[in-house]
Amino acid sequence: MVIRDRGKIKWQPASFMPEAFAMTREMFKDEKRQAKPLIDEYETEEFDQRIAYAMESKLAVKLTVWEEGFTEDITGKVHYVDLITKQLRFEVKPGEFERVAFDKVVGVAVVD
Repeated sequence: MVIRDRGKIKWQPASFMPEAFAMTREMFKDEKRQAKPLIDEYETEEFDQRIAYAMESKLAVKLTVWEEGFTEDITGKVHYVDLITKQLRFEVKPGEFERVAFDKVVGVAVVD
């Protein structure tokens, strides 16, 4: 009795599986996205005051940054406020800096 095996043809329908898994992962990620919170001018003024106080007192700041539907908390010291490029230069670790745009900041808290 001869076994007739279809070889690679029988696995052909499963070739789409990696793409399906990636699409499912992306779908669940899209469900968790949030709309950007609306920040009025009073809140931005309060953020500015907190950042100025933290820079003056050399205290750490916890920034809540919104980017592409997700919020992230960054803790460190504000090194410099660049008004030309509208960015904060933020020292995360000693000697390691990050730049954060003003319009991405949705929360500021001074950490003692």
